[in-house]
Amino acid sequence: MTQHTHRAQAPEDLQAGWTAVDAYLTDQLAPGDETLDAALAASDEAGLPKIAVAPNQGKLLHLLARVQGARTILEIGTLGGYSTIWLARALPPDGRLISLEYDPAHAELARLNLDRAGLNEVAAVRTGAALDTLPKLEAEGAGPFDLVFIDADKKNNPRYVEWALRLTRPGSVIVVDNVVRGGRVVDAESSDEAILGTREMFDLVARDPRLDATAIQTVGSKGYDGLLIARVVF
Repeated sequence: MTQHTHRAQAPEDLQAGWTAVDAYLTDQLAPGDETLDAALAASDEAGLPKIAVAPNQGKLLHLLARVQGARTILEIGTLGGYSTIWLARALPPDGRLISLEYDPAHAELARLNLDRAGLNEVAAVRTGAALDTLPKLEAEGAGPFDLVFIDADKKNNPRYVEWALRLTRPGSVIVVDNVVRGGRVVDAESSDEAILGTREMFDLVARDPRLDATAIQTVGSKGYDGLLIARVVF
């Protein structure tokens, strides 16, 4: 009898494989265009951290918004506006997207990228701490939003979900990015604020009867992570 031994792949081998598959999937199903490529290039040139969503994940956000029939979208965490472009492109001509960005330089670059994309009529970027801006949106009657995408500082994820509930309606969808944290989300003893915030967010979603949710693990060019998708029930 022939015995086969399997060598465990090194983490760098796994990452190379995930990245190669992401490139294949992107080429097949979510090819870039001048506008999206320019947004990434401008972000790189400005020295922004390379933490924008991967192209196939941007396409997922776009499809979620389309399937949802979203007319109003709230994004918490803009960075250079790459995900904002994917989401805004899913809106009808009279749709509206509001994106919240803490860093003024990032916000200004995102506005330039949205203008280049021809989306400045439907997408607006507001500068400041989201927890300061969200009450202003509520006071303005900016909601309800059909879809909320949360991709900002992870320690405040529970508060962002709470605000998302206040600014949505039954049937709205809430998406939270980076919820697996390379697998570290299971570490109940962690002192990392991002892990603590993410775990508190899961506890909140799990116990709130207004939310019906699941989370999936992902691997790809951005490493090992995942996202939560929730539907507002009532």
